[in-house]
Amino acid sequence: MRAIRFISLLLLSAFASVLALPGASPAQVVVGVAIHVAPPALPVYEQPVCPHAGFMWTPGYWAYGEAGYYWVPGTWVAAPRVGFLWTPGYWAWGGGVYMWHGGYWGPHIGFYGGVNYGFGYGGVGFVGGRWNGGVFAYNSAVMHVNTTVIHNTYVDRTVVNNTTVNRTSFNGGEGGVKAEPTAAERSAEHEEHTAATHEQSEHEHAASTNTSLRASENHGQPAVAATSKAGDFSAKNATAAKPAAHSNSANSANGKSSGNGGAHASSASKNDAAGGASKNAANGGTKNASNADASKGSKPAGQSKKNGGRAGGKSKSAHGGGQKESGGKPQR
Repeated sequence: MRAIRFISLLLLSAFASVLALPGASPAQVVVGVAIHVAPPALPVYEQPVCPHAGFMWTPGYWAYGEAGYYWVPGTWVAAPRVGFLWTPGYWAWGGGVYMWHGGYWGPHIGFYGGVNYGFGYGGVGFVGGRWNGGVFAYNSAVMHVNTTVIHNTYVDRTVVNNTTVNRTSFNGGEGGVKAEPTAAERSAEHEEHTAATHEQSEHEHAASTNTSLRASENHGQPAVAATSKAGDFSAKNATAAKPAAHSNSANSANGKSSGNGGAHASSASKNDAAGGASKNAANGGTKNASNADASKGSKPAGQSKKNGGRAGGKSKSAHGGGQKESGGKPQR
């Protein structure tokens, strides 16, 4: 009995320590995912072309399972509601352990540890696109879209910052990103949220069963770093990780590269979707919100007339092919 009580006290102590971390909230912290080894660096990879208008990019991340860390490839998914944006999950050091803070959908971008996931997620906010009147518009200077097929696009190169950045995948601790939430990010944490959709959860589960995605197997360079279709890791829909030295490609010069080692989206953009300070913030469209379950219908938010169940459910780790585009592929 004393042993059980002691273990309970340790868990409560660790949980309290994590809540003291920047941006931590009970809804974000996954109790039980406490690791003593830091996650690997984020891999460098090209973003697959957006498969459908209205689909949103969700960055790849390192998750943890029985065999250690494994890579969950970045992928395109439909938002659960019109006007909602994805705040990626992140690892953070606190209380002597690394804890995972799950991502979520909401009207504004919250804190994601200052981690530069690339493709519009440069550490603060999101500059890869915005909601306009119930329709999502892509910033083709950052996102890989085929503009001959998807016409709701714009070009804003002011958000591209051609500097070399690190590939650190966690916040705090030795070697971690030193970042704390902004006032807008703290405010976003208290807004209405939706957990990862069923499609996202299934995508993560599929990754957990793929031995080639384990860090112990791929040594930080997964053969499937990103995919255009959630849960589909076939070669025709996937892009592999590249050596970090390859990040300074021709795409960096024209602003199409978005991620570590190459050009990345700056958080100082006037189009910052983090909310609050921007006239073009991606907080529009919530009045026309639909409760369609995007994970089941393959149709992006705002394009389906049928209402489904609530997307996301309660995932234990809820976070974090198309034609060729003339501008080339962005890469992180």
